[in-house]
Amino acid sequence: MSLTRRHMLTGTIGTFAWVLALCPRPARAADEVDDFVEQWIGRKATPSDRLKLMMPAEFSTGYTVPMDISVDSPMTEADHVKSVRVFAPKNPLVEVVQFHFVPRRSLPRVSTRIRLAAPQHVVALAEMSDGSLLTAKAWVAVASNGCL
Repeated sequence: MSLTRRHMLTGTIGTFAWVLALCPRPARAADEVDDFVEQWIGRKATPSDRLKLMMPAEFSTGYTVPMDISVDSPMTEADHVKSVRVFAPKNPLVEVVQFHFVPRRSLPRVSTRIRLAAPQHVVALAEMSDGSLLTAKAWVAVASNGCL
């Protein structure tokens, strides 16, 4: 039996379909993020528009991925942000960073860069003064591993 273009095309399509079946998809991973937060923290967090996590959807390297976080809060004694934690579930160290805020002395905004090991959802978790947990997530596709 000789190798024809039809055989090559069939093999290529089959291999491509097999690779796609194995790759994680953001939609499926998004459901896992909520479960991850509950298992890691031990409490349920509420998705909120008050917490904003801004990251590029695609970035060329996982070594220095820019990240901006802000929380809509008056920062009074009665209503303020205690802390913000950032998680990257596919990194070797899952909790990437934690920031603490003081009422009347700080604004709940942060700009920094983080490392990512693979394409994944990055999760921000804000603990408020009333004990509630707010969450936001962003899908980031990195081309190279930044956690060697």
